[in-house]
Amino acid sequence: MQGEQGHTPMLYHAYEMQRAWLNSASSMASITSEMLTNPLNPWGYTGLAPMAASALEVFAHASAQYGKPEFDIHSVGVEGRDYAVTESLVLHRAFGDLKRFVRDDLPEDAPQLLIVAPMSGHYATLLRGTVERMVQSCDVYITDWHDARDVPLSEGSFDLDDYIDYLIEFLAHIHDESGAQEDKRPNMLAVCQPSVPAFAATALMNGSAHRARPATLTMMGGPIDTRKSPTTVNDHAMNKPIAWFRQNVIASVPMQYAGAGRKVYPGFMQLAGFMSMNLGSHMLSHFEMFKHLTAGDDASAQATKDFYDEYRSVCDMTAEFYLQTVEEVFQTHAIPNGEFRHRGALVDLGAITDTAIMAIEGERDDISGIGQTKAALPLATGLADKKKRYMLAEGAGHYGIFNGSKWRNRIAPEVEKFIGEFG
Repeated sequence: MQGEQGHTPMLYHAYEMQRAWLNSASSMASITSEMLTNPLNPWGYTGLAPMAASALEVFAHASAQYGKPEFDIHSVGVEGRDYAVTESLVLHRAFGDLKRFVRDDLPEDAPQLLIVAPMSGHYATLLRGTVERMVQSCDVYITDWHDARDVPLSEGSFDLDDYIDYLIEFLAHIHDESGAQEDKRPNMLAVCQPSVPAFAATALMNGSAHRARPATLTMMGGPIDTRKSPTTVNDHAMNKPIAWFRQNVIASVPMQYAGAGRKVYPGFMQLAGFMSMNLGSHMLSHFEMFKHLTAGDDASAQATKDFYDEYRSVCDMTAEFYLQTVEEVFQTHAIPNGEFRHRGALVDLGAITDTAIMAIEGERDDISGIGQTKAALPLATGLADKKKRYMLAEGAGHYGIFNGSKWRNRIAPEVEKFIGEFG
């Protein structure tokens, strides 16, 4: 499949040239800002120096290059007490790892939870807040997808079929390593894009009575049926033929990376698309950061920096995975039309009879509109209504579903209650 796809020859190379220039400019801006704010500089307290230093710091931060962040979850508070959290690598695969987070003194009967991070241009650390909240009550695992530009061509391709296979393997590993019996199976929580492969994997595992079929599946802001309340993201994916995407947004990884020659959808293009969707709000955020720095409000400025440190840390997706997702999820609507296939075999969503399903949507979600995730519930025709749950998070945008105060205080407790009832 990979050999059939076209690409924009110089796209990635042009980006790398721009990136090299901006790295130098960012470093110079940062150094100059530090010089202007140095207490030993007598001119730093006069004229426009403080304002210039703040502006340079904002520019340095906005133009810096960001690598893969760390989860940095070392402890968690539960009922007024702090517990240490241990992070470990459980399983390593070419395109993604299985990581585990567990807190000290977690009850032996605590549910196991696989959090499925999106492969959509950001690293799994985007779900840091999701992990941090759920590790309070669950033995948490997460899919830690790799940057496709760092995966050698010798490792082969990776598409939606492979994604589903990884989820099945990860669930089986979690179940078997714990020594769990049939009556205690892992739970799965999919955030955004992976709702589709997680839904399909659940159907396949139910259909085969797989020992590790999830006890519960929670889907949050997922594009199960993008025809419902279509957003700007949906319109962009539906209004152009798949050939357009193949010719205009697919690039070859440059020679300096381990994945040289691999066809990818570059993370920087995904970031540019999301930034352009809400350019005004992003510009306002940086202007607010500038005002905070000028006023000496370093804490508020740091909060904005932390968000953009994560937001601008992007990675590449394999071309085959990206194109298949665009075509099957956004254009042919294979899941709601009952036409989704795995390795050529039709996926029967009606086979889900033993996995409780919860759909969560954000009232202000501008990426997955209201109704897109809820659509999964009637598609699971073989599942009893008492095993289906739906939650509309009032006032929550896309990222607010799985991060921030609304997630911690209102949504996560409902997820915990759901898992406690059926997990």
